[in-house]
Amino acid sequence: MSASAPEVSEQQVQEDLLRLDTYRGQLNAMLQQHQYLTASRADHLRAREALEGLDRVGDSGQLWIPVGGETYVHGAAAPGTKVVIGMGSGLVVEVERGTAIEILADRLGKIDRATQELEGQIRTLEERIQIISQRIDRLSRGESGEPGVPVADDVGGD
Repeated sequence: MSASAPEVSEQQVQEDLLRLDTYRGQLNAMLQQHQYLTASRADHLRAREALEGLDRVGDSGQLWIPVGGETYVHGAAAPGTKVVIGMGSGLVVEVERGTAIEILADRLGKIDRATQELEGQIRTLEERIQIISQRIDRLSRGESGEPGVPVADDVGGD
């Protein structure tokens, strides 16, 4: 019986190491998604604030319009000027400024909800990584694992 105990522990360590590696890969992907959502939120927030700022500029407001590569052209935003906004898949529509602000605000809400959900999944995955790491550490020192602590194989897989 003593010969099978180290075998089971070694097999369990190997399985836990594989699971740990998988979880770390998932965590890395989630952190990249979080960075993307954060950048997208900042971009949408700047757009909404810029549109709201146009209303405060008035008729005589001169603008610097970015065209890319740190290059700008002079322009003016006339009252009632419509806004072109991307709707996805390369589709753009021309809408009133207020409608564009509402669309951007709606998108910001969706981004915030997605970010909160992702942060919850990240916390769950970090907890699982910690549990597995502690178990591997105990097994490598020759202590028994905790059979009563199950570790799910996926995160957020509803």
